[in-house]
Amino acid sequence: MIRRLFMLLLVSIIVVGGSPSFRAAQSANSDPCKQDHAAWLTEVLEKMETIKPGMTRWDLLHVFRTEEGAPRMFGKEGGSPTGLRETFVSQDCSYFKIDVEFKPEGVRNRDVIVKVSKPYVQFAATN
Repeated sequence: MIRRLFMLLLVSIIVVGGSPSFRAAQSANSDPCKQDHAAWLTEVLEKMETIKPGMTRWDLLHVFRTEEGAPRMFGKEGGSPTGLRETFVSQDCSYFKIDVEFKPEGVRNRDVIVKVSKPYVQFAATN
C-alpha cells in the first residue's frame, strides 16, 4: 500500500511538474523541501523492505523497534513465549509499521523471522 501511494505521488509530481505552465512558475520558486521529503521516504521504504523471512529478530532490530504501548505477545516476565507475532515500528518514523511472525530459537534475539507483512502506515499506539 505504501509503495502504491508513493508511486501515485511520484506519477502526480511528474505529470504536474511536466506541464509547461507549471514548470515556468516552479523554476522561479523550486521547493527543495518537497524533494527532500520524497528522497527521505524512498530511503525509509527501501530500508524497511530489507527485512525478509530467514533473518533474525536481531537483524530486525537494526531497522525497527518494538511498538511502545502495544500489547506484548509473550508470556509472563521470564516465561517462555506464548505467541510469536509482534508489531514493530520503523526507527525513522513510528507511523511506519510491520507485523512479524517468528520461529523460536531458544534465545529471543535469535528468533527467526517466518513472515513479514508489507509496511503500513498507522498512528502510534497510545497508552
